[in-house]
Amino acid sequence: MVRRAYAHDAVVAIHDGASANALGGAITIALCGHWDHPPPCPLAPHHTATFPSGETVTLRVLFATEPANERRVRLLITEALASGQLTGPDGQLTTWQLQSAAAGMVRPDEREHAAQLIAH
Repeated sequence: MVRRAYAHDAVVAIHDGASANALGGAITIALCGHWDHPPPCPLAPHHTATFPSGETVTLRVLFATEPANERRVRLLITEALASGQLTGPDGQLTTWQLQSAAAGMVRPDEREHAAQLIAH
């Protein structure tokens, strides 16, 4: 089956000084088993962009997967963010609270990136 590109949007509350990178790490662990793995991502090649603003971080996750796996991937992303914490490779615990998560649409300016994810 051919992969398609999807987008998932979320907003979390994160403590000042905490690393927004932990959010992407949590998603990668949920989708790939660990943040440090050889390519390609087994279930869904993905990219997480974080946009911090004070104590809020908006996330935009682009991913590519077979249509039959779309729901599963979205659930894994949401569950990873709902877990509310991750201990990073430096041993620092980052905590957050999921405020919202929902399916998004791949925007025209993301189509090239989405095509790259599909190809992996």
